[in-house]
Amino acid sequence: MKQLFLVFIGGGFGSALRFLIGKWLNNSGDGIPYGTFAANILGSLLIGIILGYAAKNDSLSESQTLLLATGFCGGFTTFSSFAYENHVFLKSGDFTSFAVYTIASFIIGFLAVFLGMYIVSNLLTVDKL
Repeated sequence: MKQLFLVFIGGGFGSALRFLIGKWLNNSGDGIPYGTFAANILGSLLIGIILGYAAKNDSLSESQTLLLATGFCGGFTTFSSFAYENHVFLKSGDFTSFAVYTIASFIIGFLAVFLGMYIVSNLLTVDKL
């Protein structure tokens, strides 16, 4: 039950922050959902840092990992919004935005995870944290 509560709390904070970023950035005139894109990329970077740190230093407990990675990052990032926004692009015939948004989200998202893990493994030490 404690694990479920940790995921719930982390997910709530992550979802609320994603909502705020979406309200701030998704109102562009060109229709690109920059808020969802930013949340997914930042969440990918954060999960790379969190899980990279947990693996490198064995210093995050299972509870902390559930709260931060599963809960917060899981609530902060959103595949369902990403999929729906792509559906809207396709339905409206905006194939260019669909292609750019989809390809950029996958490539930059993967690179962000790798960057987060690289930062932890090569640039941060336990003494600096």
